Amino acid sequence: MSDKPILLVVACALVDADRRVLIAQRPQGKQLAGLWEFPGGKLEPGETPEDALIRELEEELGVSTRTACLAPVTFASHTYESFHLLMPLYACRKWQGNPEPREHAALKWVRPQALRDYPMPPADEPLIAALCDLL
Repeated sequence: MSDKPILLVVACALVDADRRVLIAQRPQGKQLAGLWEFPGGKLEPGETPEDALIRELEEELGVSTRTACLAPVTFASHTYESFHLLMPLYACRKWQGNPEPREHAALKWVRPQALRDYPMPPADEPLIAALCDLL
């Protein structure tokens, strides 16, 4: 039994027509700066994971999508030093707008098999296998 709080965050693998996945680089000044991650973020009180993801994609990337376009893929469960992270990963193939790095240092479209070439936070790494299987 852990006394660490559980933090629920949601992540998204935007998948383009070439079956590449969008990853985002964490900016300087943030925890785990420089690492690559799947876009997403924390749920606000009263939000569903899908609502949070739609909001986060708009805030972080300037793209809009709908709940019907979000397909659950897998989840990560990872213990960090001060909290336990529970992170569902969704895939999204339909959105409006061109992703731009509003809150990240950079964005990159990557083939699923090449995702391991990019350093990621420990919670994101286990998600790669499920994406490779899916795509």
